Amino acid sequence: MATKVLFLDRDGTLIEEPADNQVDALEKVRLTAGVIPALLELAASGYRFVMVSNQDGLGTEAFPERDFRLCQDHVLALFESQGIRFDRILICPHLASDGCECRKPRTGLLTRYLAETDIDLGASAVVGDRETDLELAERIGVRGFRLGAGGLGWAQIAVALCHADRQALVERDTRETRIRAAVNLDVAAPVSVATGIGFFDHMLEQIAKHGDFSLTLECTGDTEVDEHHTVEDTAICLGAALRKALGDKRGIGRYGFVLPMDESEARVSLDLSGRGRFVFEGRFPRESVGALSTEMVEHFFRSLAESLGAALHLEVRGENTHHMVEACFKGVGRCLRQALHREGGEMPSTKGMLA
Repeated sequence: MATKVLFLDRDGTLIEEPADNQVDALEKVRLTAGVIPALLELAASGYRFVMVSNQDGLGTEAFPERDFRLCQDHVLALFESQGIRFDRILICPHLASDGCECRKPRTGLLTRYLAETDIDLGASAVVGDRETDLELAERIGVRGFRLGAGGLGWAQIAVALCHADRQALVERDTRETRIRAAVNLDVAAPVSVATGIGFFDHMLEQIAKHGDFSLTLECTGDTEVDEHHTVEDTAICLGAALRKALGDKRGIGRYGFVLPMDESEARVSLDLSGRGRFVFEGRFPRESVGALSTEMVEHFFRSLAESLGAALHLEVRGENTHHMVEACFKGVGRCLRQALHREGGEMPSTKGMLA
C-alpha cells in the first residue's frame, strides 16, 4: 500500500517564525494554532510526516549549527511530547543566491526519499506558509496547502485531507473495449451508465443505487461479436475504480451481508479484504435476459471481485431469471453500501492494513 505523506515546512507552519537569535528565543517558541490536534488526526488517518525546511546560512558564523540544533531539538521535543514524530527531517542550509538544487521549491532535498518511498501522490500534500511551498507541491505532483494569512488554518487542512470525498477515475483501453469509470463513494448521484447492453446498464445502475455511491460509466465495446468483452472489462474497470477510491480503507465497514425479490432470493456475503475470491451457487432457468447471457452474470461478479480485491460469495435461487439476476446485482449493491460506509478512521483489521 502506497504511503500518504505530508511534507511540512517548519517556520511559520509547524512553529511561529522564530527570532533571529534562536538560542535566546527558545522559551518563546510557539506552535502554530491548531497544529497538534490536526497532526494527531492526520496521523490517525495514516499520514506520515516529513519536515522540509530552508534555513538560510545554516552553519555560517552568522547562523551557527549549534544555535539551530538547540532550537530544533526543542521543537522536536515539543512535538514528540504530543506523540508526533517525523519520518525524515530535510534541511537546506543554502541561500537563494547559491542556486542549489536542494533549496525549496527545488526538489533536490527530496530526491532520495522520493526514490525509496512508494508515495500515494493523490493523497499526499505539502503544507507551508509561502508560495515556494505551493510550487514544491506542484513539482512533486501532490496537493499544496498554504497556511496563514490568505490561506487555510490547520483545522481546515485536516478536514480537507481526512474527510474529503473518496473519488476515483479509471480508464481501460483494449482492442475490444474502451471504458471510463468514475466513482464517488461519498455521494449518491449522479448514476449514469452506457455500455451498449440495455439490461446490463440497468443492472450496473442497481449496484450504484443500492450501493449508495455515484457512478459514471461509459463503454464502447465489440458487442457486434458478443457481450463477453464488454461485461468482463466493465467489471474489471469498475472494481479497479472502487478499489482506488477506497484508498487505505480506514474507517470502512468492510463487511456486507440478503435480498429477496418476489419469488427469488440472493444471499450475498462480502469482505473488502484486499484478496479477490468469488464463490457462486445458482442456476438460471433461461440463457439470457435481453442482450445479457446469464452465464456472464457469474463471470461479471468473479471479475469484479478479483479487480476490487474482495471475497464475494453469491447464492441465488428462484424461478424468474430476470428477478434472479436483478436480485444478485441489488444484493451486491446493498452489501457494498454497508462495506463502503465510512465511520471514524480506524483500520478494520488487526493486521493494521488491508492490502
